[in-house]
Parts: sequence; structure tokens; C-alpha cells
Amino acid sequence: MLNFDLNRIIMILPGILLGLTIHEFSHGYMAYRLGDPTAKNNGRLTLNPIAHIDPFGFLMLLFAGFGWAKPVPVNPYYFTGDRRRGTLLVSLAGPVSNIVTATLLTVILGMVIRITGGPGLLVQQLFFSAISINLVLAVFNLFPIPPLDGSKILISLFPSRFEHAFYELERYTYIILILLLFLGVIRRILFPIVNVLFNGLMMLLMMIV
Repeated sequence: MLNFDLNRIIMILPGILLGLTIHEFSHGYMAYRLGDPTAKNNGRLTLNPIAHIDPFGFLMLLFAGFGWAKPVPVNPYYFTGDRRRGTLLVSLAGPVSNIVTATLLTVILGMVIRITGGPGLLVQQLFFSAISINLVLAVFNLFPIPPLDGSKILISLFPSRFEHAFYELERYTYIILILLLFLGVIRRILFPIVNVLFNGLMMLLMMIV
């Protein structure tokens, strides 16, 4: 269901821009470190959010609660060393970067509260929103459903003989993913995990302040 609440959109916008940018940049940077220049050559090795935004996917994130960025182009045949290991590292880089970002935001908020006695309510809400969004992006992308990162992590762990069949199947899984989203199946799995991670970060916050 679409949600056109302007206050909600203002509150989640910084977190979405930060989370998507860090996520996609991290994929590209890890690929670059492994020898693949594709993301850099396509102008995606940047922290400029505009380079990573898919207009329709971004609007869906704002108004429908789910969406997507432009996938970073990666060519695993450039990877130095084992190609499957490279795919695993590149796929993990996005979700891990979101968890690291959520943790850093928690630490920064804790230090600000400790030093100043507490920023304004709006600032705190923006921090909490950005923390939550980064956790959602991390956990959601770890689902083993193509084209999410979790599916690439999974296939990189399987014997190579399954790889071709997996990529053939990937063409049909968008429909499955959309159905699972609309039926609420993803939410029923996603948010309990996110809540556990968020509560852990709130415990960290209390330790800092």
C-alpha cells in the first residue's frame, strides 16, 4: 500500500540515501579491490547517491516501503584468484556495509548524547530511522532469493555444477520475490531479525551514554 505521509518521507529519506549509497558503493569497491574495474568504468565507484538511484525503485522505497537501487555492474572474470570466492566477497560487502553503518551511527549518536546531553528529538529520530533502514537493507538483501545478495552468496557456496542452472532459474524469481513481498511473507521473517539487531545496537547505545 502506498504511503504519501510527508513527515514519514522526510524522516526516512536520509537513511535511504545513505543506506543505498553505502551498499552499492561497497559492492563496487570490493569488486575493484579484487581486480574488476567495471563499476569504476561505469561511474559507480562513488559515494554520490545520484549515481546509484534507480528512479522508480527509489520512489517505491519512499512510498511503498520496498524498492531497489541500480545494481552495480560486476564482471567476476576480472577477479584475481578464485572467481567464486570473489563473488562471495562482493555479495557480502553490501549487507555487511549496512550493518557497519548502522553500528557507526549508533556509536556517533551515543557520543553526541554523552557530550551534549542529548540532541533534539528530530535529530534522534533521524538517527534511529537511518539505523533501522540500514539494518533492513542488510537483512533483506541476505534473503537467498535472486536477485538479492543472499542468492549470490548461496550459489558461491554450492558446487560449481549448479551455477548455470541457478542463473537460468534467476530469470523467473522476480515474480516469486514480488509475491512474497505483497503476501507479507518477507516481512514476517525480516522484521523479527531486524528487531533483534536493533535491540542489540540499543544496548550498545546505552553502554556509550
